[in-house]
Amino acid sequence: MSMINDIERVLFSQQELQSKVTELGARITEDYAGKEPIFVGVLKGCFVFMADLMRAVNLPCQIDFMAVSSYGKGTTSSGEVQITKDLSYDIAGRDVIIVEDILDSGVTLNYLIGYLKHRNPRSVRIVTLFDKPSRRKAPVKADYYGYEVPDAFIVGYGLDYAEKYRNLPYIGILKPEIYE
Repeated sequence: MSMINDIERVLFSQQELQSKVTELGARITEDYAGKEPIFVGVLKGCFVFMADLMRAVNLPCQIDFMAVSSYGKGTTSSGEVQITKDLSYDIAGRDVIIVEDILDSGVTLNYLIGYLKHRNPRSVRIVTLFDKPSRRKAPVKADYYGYEVPDAFIVGYGLDYAEKYRNLPYIGILKPEIYE
């Protein structure tokens, strides 16, 4: 069975994604000129976006990862946030850029921002490739985002459904019969 058959339509091609990531990297490079930010990736969905974004940022920087979940095995946030992997580095006095694949309900990022601010960073900003404001439940806004997306279940480029589809090189809308 091919994963392609599960995709209703392609929303963003591989080329469109690369162009947008390059644009985001250039903006971050400009905004953080003279600084050494630490990028904190929210696993697992961020890993493809973050790898490409890091190559598009022309600054000395550091990376770290956190694993945070509010979804479990479902398609909507449970509202209960769990940290399953914490930071390895001290972020006190640092400029932190949280890297997220998609800003959906905002519940996870709202929790994460508060959690990180208790560690006294100089600043905390969010970069996300996709913003889905129609689903927002928490008052979170991305400082940098690539595309606003419709209220549809999207997969590919690191985004998954039940741990599948992350390896698609584009973003597609998953057919509803796959997850209903």
